[in-house]
Amino acid sequence: MGAKGEETRGRLVQATRALIEERGYYGTGLNDVLAASGAPRGSMYFHFPAGKDEMVALALTEAGQDIGALIEGAAEGDAGPAEVVRRLLDALGDRMAESDWAKGCPIATVALETAAGHEDLRRVCADAYETWQLALARMLVRHGRDRAAADAAAGAVLALVEGALLLARVSHSRVPLDRAARAAELLLAPGAA
Repeated sequence: MGAKGEETRGRLVQATRALIEERGYYGTGLNDVLAASGAPRGSMYFHFPAGKDEMVALALTEAGQDIGALIEGAAEGDAGPAEVVRRLLDALGDRMAESDWAKGCPIATVALETAAGHEDLRRVCADAYETWQLALARMLVRHGRDRAAADAAAGAVLALVEGALLLARVSHSRVPLDRAARAAELLLAPGAA
């Protein structure tokens, strides 16, 4: 595929990603993706012969990788685990506020809609969450937690972050993110289980 084809494919994925995050899976139609991307209809079918689910799966995969990189980036350096979670929540909060609260977690909206009826998309969402949890657990192990405690704490932190994002988006407020950061401090304090 040439550079123009890659560019068109990328526009389709980025449009899909933005739309599903704001409107969800069912609120995003193919015509919406075409309008937002500026791509011709034939290009969509050329690049994504399996249709909408193929585009959504790729958009979710890329979004999951971006958040995974955000977690890894926040964990770089000597910052303690609670500070890493604070940085992550701040970055996600900035992203939400910049979108006027239209964007939340790039995975959660689709995960909630499709988990029961679209196995391929459910798996993509599950893989993203697993990757994020593993990144958090690795960070906790580097800070002295044993593997089992790190896994448990990482799962709790991930649930805390996802819940805070939902509450922040619904309330159009950073307060739930600040509360989640404080709860993470308590959960991840040295000596906590």
